[in-house]
Amino acid sequence: MTKSTLKKLLIIAAVALILALFFALDLGQYLSLDYLKQSRARFAALYEQHTLLVLGAYFGIYVVSTALSLPGATVLTLGAGALFAFWTGLVLASFASTLGAALACFLVRYLLRGWVQKRFEDRLQRVNEGVRREGAFYLFTMRLVPIFPFFLINVAMGLTPMRIWTFAWVSQLGMLPGTAVYVNAGRQLAGIESMGDIFSPGLILSFALLGIFPLATKKAINIYRRKSGRQPVRDTASK
Repeated sequence: MTKSTLKKLLIIAAVALILALFFALDLGQYLSLDYLKQSRARFAALYEQHTLLVLGAYFGIYVVSTALSLPGATVLTLGAGALFAFWTGLVLASFASTLGAALACFLVRYLLRGWVQKRFEDRLQRVNEGVRREGAFYLFTMRLVPIFPFFLINVAMGLTPMRIWTFAWVSQLGMLPGTAVYVNAGRQLAGIESMGDIFSPGLILSFALLGIFPLATKKAINIYRRKSGRQPVRDTASK
């Protein structure tokens, strides 16, 4: 067994262990809106006493969750708004999601790229062609318009020749508007104390943005792509 193979096996074993513990200990229960809302008072007190520790812990949990594609990334983004100030939550969620995505991309590339490219070369041809043809803009479009789940983009880009640094900064920019929308929605959700709060203008606007944002960004991207001679973004059903 070569040294490189041993390293890969150790990484796979570590990832498998973390996933096994996550599901065996039912840690997903702590990545729910109900839990975050019920714990807000305790969390606020802890945050006031140990600000940097709490920020670091939240950032680390978010990074690991995204890197290993654990369920709960959306809740963590909403939680960043519910538990912190808007700008604090946005910075945390934005950089943590980008770092986690970059780690996921790197892990897939290091562990699987060579084998998958050989085995599924025909299926990956479209993605590889898109990266070669449009490079960063191809990734930016996929990040901005949520056609695919984000974890699938992390995996797919890990199987392409795109540089990790390019993947990271393009993902940061592409995910930022959507992250801001979700963090803002989390801020509004945190303020619900009665049934009347559900009909507050801020909450209604936040949920309207959650629904309108994907459609609006897709429309804007398609207008730009047509003007620049590129193919428009298509729904997955049309592929």
